[in-house]
Amino acid sequence: MNGANYFLIVNFLVGISFCTVFLIVSTRSRSRIAARWIAVAYAVASLSAIAELLVAYTDFPKVFAIAAFMSVLAGLLLIRVGVARLYGVPAHLTALAGFFCAAVVLDVFIYDLPRGTWLHALSYQTPFALAMLFSAIAVIRSSRREPIDRAMVVLLSVATLQFPVKAVIAVLVGAGPTAKDYVHSPYALVSQSMTGVFVVLVGLMLLSVFVLEIMEEARSDSEVDALSSVFNRRGFDAGCERVLRRQPVGPHALILCDIDHFKRVNDTFGHYSGDRVIRTFADLLSNSAPEDAVVGRLGGEEFCVMLPGVSLNAAMLFAQALRGSMAMQPIAGLPQTFRVTASFGVSIFKSSADMSAAMRFADNALYEAKAAGRNCVRQHQSVMPIAMAAG
Repeated sequence: MNGANYFLIVNFLVGISFCTVFLIVSTRSRSRIAARWIAVAYAVASLSAIAELLVAYTDFPKVFAIAAFMSVLAGLLLIRVGVARLYGVPAHLTALAGFFCAAVVLDVFIYDLPRGTWLHALSYQTPFALAMLFSAIAVIRSSRREPIDRAMVVLLSVATLQFPVKAVIAVLVGAGPTAKDYVHSPYALVSQSMTGVFVVLVGLMLLSVFVLEIMEEARSDSEVDALSSVFNRRGFDAGCERVLRRQPVGPHALILCDIDHFKRVNDTFGHYSGDRVIRTFADLLSNSAPEDAVVGRLGGEEFCVMLPGVSLNAAMLFAQALRGSMAMQPIAGLPQTFRVTASFGVSIFKSSADMSAAMRFADNALYEAKAAGRNCVRQHQSVMPIAMAAG
């Protein structure tokens, strides 16, 4: 077995291995369709190794040479579809299918041209380069700009360049006088080793994107309250930290909210109705809060809203609007005349170092609202100098 044969077998096994891994990843990733497209891409592309061997060791070199070309190109285009699904950009299946058919016709046309010439080498490698370039463009067109996405663009761009480089090597070194001689040529060893390297690198990079996505999804699940669909206490604290890293200087507002007489709702109408009250109030907070706000359920019937860059007066107006909306909000499953109210405590703070104190101030203000008869909004008076200084 020569070196080229060895790399052909290795590339086949690597392709099948990546196919298996992506199928496994598809069972956990929210981008499962993308993972399955990429799994199929690796399975299809790996067939080229078998076709290349059949070119050298059967009496039908043209058939299997064209089959090898088709499997590699189909695999690259299927990766383009998977990348498009992963990054949320259009796939244009009809256009890709048309490109595939045109490239196959070109390969049939150039098959009998002298091998090792610029015309043959560039015509053969250009469809592969374009197919890989399509994937790089798909990532560029997406809205994702994380470091791994930039690394993906660089890798796909370099992988695109390998094909014209192969064309140059084929001309300079020689790819064998016929397709049957390819496996025994020095060029085959270089070409298959380059292919193996990029098969692994692109596969590992794509796997990294999926793994990071799965980790992010798991982190999000651990930070979201299952009943209300807003942050739990852990997620609320983490969300506030992320916001304050982006906007460290205040004023920022905290609104602590508590559903009035919630135990009475459970005792009178049952826990299922109590769950509906929780969900209704959480939806009101989420739908009313600005996009950059952090909304969390701290426990039981207590919620908190963090409003970055909002003054005390604006926070008070927002809390009053929430109070009025909740007091008029009908609850599904409860009597039409029954209304649930909530009490609110408001405080502000200037930086992350002051947030824990602001939480205590908001809790004190909430206690004052309850003492005043509930269904009202109170601010903690000790925050007033901070608000004035911030203004």
